[in-house]
Amino acid sequence: MSRPEALFPLFAGLETLEGVGPKSARAFEGLGVTRPKDLLFLLPHSGMDRSRRDSVRDVVPPTTLTVEVEVGAHFPPRTKGKPYRVLVRDSQLEWALVFFHARGDYLQKLLPTGQRRLVSGKIELFDGIAQMVHPDHVLRPEEAAELPSFEPVYPLVAGLTQRVVAKAVAGALHRAPTLAEWIDPALKAREGWPDWRAAVMAVHSPADAGALALTNPARQRLAYDELFAHQVTLSLARASLRKSKGVQTVGTGALQARVLQSLPYAPTGAQRRAVAEIAADLASPLRMNRLLQGDVGAGKTLVAFMALLVAVEAGGQGVMMAPTEILARQHFHGLAPLAEAAGVRLVLLTGRDKGGERAAKLADLASGAIHILVGTHAVFQKDVAFHDLRLAVVDEQHRFGVAQRMELGAKGRAVDVLVMTATPIPRSLALASYGDMDVSVLDEKPSGRKPIKTAMIAANRMDEVVAHLIRAVAEGRQCYWVCPLVEDSEVLDYASAEARFAHLRAALGDVVGLVHGQLPPAEKDAAMARFERGETRVLVATTVIEVGVNVPNASIMVIERAEIFGLAQLHQLRGRVGRGAADSTCLLLYQAPLSEAGERRLKTIRDTEDGFRIAEEDLAMRGAGDLIGTAQSGLPRFRVADLERQAALMAVAQSDARALLAVDPGLTGVRGLAARGLLWLLDQDRAIRLIGVG
Repeated sequence: MSRPEALFPLFAGLETLEGVGPKSARAFEGLGVTRPKDLLFLLPHSGMDRSRRDSVRDVVPPTTLTVEVEVGAHFPPRTKGKPYRVLVRDSQLEWALVFFHARGDYLQKLLPTGQRRLVSGKIELFDGIAQMVHPDHVLRPEEAAELPSFEPVYPLVAGLTQRVVAKAVAGALHRAPTLAEWIDPALKAREGWPDWRAAVMAVHSPADAGALALTNPARQRLAYDELFAHQVTLSLARASLRKSKGVQTVGTGALQARVLQSLPYAPTGAQRRAVAEIAADLASPLRMNRLLQGDVGAGKTLVAFMALLVAVEAGGQGVMMAPTEILARQHFHGLAPLAEAAGVRLVLLTGRDKGGERAAKLADLASGAIHILVGTHAVFQKDVAFHDLRLAVVDEQHRFGVAQRMELGAKGRAVDVLVMTATPIPRSLALASYGDMDVSVLDEKPSGRKPIKTAMIAANRMDEVVAHLIRAVAEGRQCYWVCPLVEDSEVLDYASAEARFAHLRAALGDVVGLVHGQLPPAEKDAAMARFERGETRVLVATTVIEVGVNVPNASIMVIERAEIFGLAQLHQLRGRVGRGAADSTCLLLYQAPLSEAGERRLKTIRDTEDGFRIAEEDLAMRGAGDLIGTAQSGLPRFRVADLERQAALMAVAQSDARALLAVDPGLTGVRGLAARGLLWLLDQDRAIRLIGVG
């Protein structure tokens, strides 16, 4: 599919714009600007009030002043390094323009004595006398109309000035064509949004500071365009994944029934609902691409295992992939009793498997003797061949973006994909990162899960905490003691954990264990195993225990310097307790005085256990990029849209995109063709390829 001709001038080289040479073109790359069209989306972040004044007397320095003056005498510097001064007179007062390292002949031309000029720049008092150092603008009276009374201020990088950027933007705006409308007309009318070209013009010529706000209709429209293009791309990806013929996998229910009989509790309504949604996807001829979102302890493992059993019941195989070896091991140990109850063969494959042992596993996998494989991404290596792989369960989405999901499909096997995440993601972000997926949410706690009592305690009450611990250990309880990450240095971390370990050991004796990032894997496993068996009662740890550790008897969680942890991390850590019969407590030890943000975080954790509420709060406090670590999250980078504050627009964009593609899957209708123009404009080449193929 070829680019619409109306857009050609916007895709030309930057140097075709007036005032942009090879040097500034290179500098523009630092702003992510490589073609004229990128300048349209380089929005001003603030503005300068350049409205005309009669005299310096009308303003209070230091401030921006725009005033017409008569140029007086020039005073070149007498000694090197001193400034060049030009006296000027406005309607009431005489004052000076000051230039450093300036050429006299240039200034004589710019400011001829006896003539009138409009000057605009920052006015300051120096020894009680008003002066303007290096005015931003010096114009002849007849050019005065060129200077807007409110001038947009653009982001800059080294090698660019406001003037160069403004001139380049003006050149790009000149090339902006009138495009056919891709937004649903009813939506556009309801929101009062301008046409695309009018919106672009408006955001670059704000009348006042209000025009720079996110809520400004022109800005909102351009933000919506971005979200809409992104959702069209995700919807096309979803459609193309679904088009690739899936295998119909229909379970008998026999193996699932055995597992349910072996459980000491009944699954929650949410778990049953999720299993049914997944089973329906597996049974359909379309490929499944589903996200299973569940809070800490909501029972995702059981749901995933039931899904894997559907594949086995239908005569196929399943695989569960975890991002790290330690997590793969935990999944393996967690699933082993379920596999035993079902009577299926479950095997772990990691990078540690070598030689004959590995070869034997691979042979069994290829023959179908292994029903379910658990592993790291090592299960994707060339020599790993399945007999009949039906379902891949991927744990912890963040390291597995849209691109990898499509790759998994490109392996030639029409594998159904279920992605699990334990990080509750606010809806707007879920739509941004996983808009191509269908979502199942586990929003109930399994029965028998008791609420966790959470308290905030100042660090100077450490002795009371240790005394409390001595009593708890005497009663047979177990405790995690999490030490803070120090200064991002593993060496110091290790030192702080060692020191706390020594302190607790002195108080409690040899029932205290230690695990941290510097330990060799085998020692780490051994320390964890001793804690699981109850030989150690208190486990001092750095944050290595954050994800997936399961010791039901552990009922106390102490988090030291809790104020320096993020909300999601605190929530994950707290989720390690409250898994057994005992009442559980989480103590947040903080160092006073708390910052406002620190206090807000700790109070949020203290007052709610709802991971989705915590995630919304986290998003409000930290921003989308931080929340998921933008670099590796596959979260799109938007130029205009703000995911935190325009979350509602994302949901509208998704339903609009899906509605458009439902009636016009090939984007060949009037609105569809307009939407193609938008995809070109916003570099959604993947979408364009997908339509091309379609």
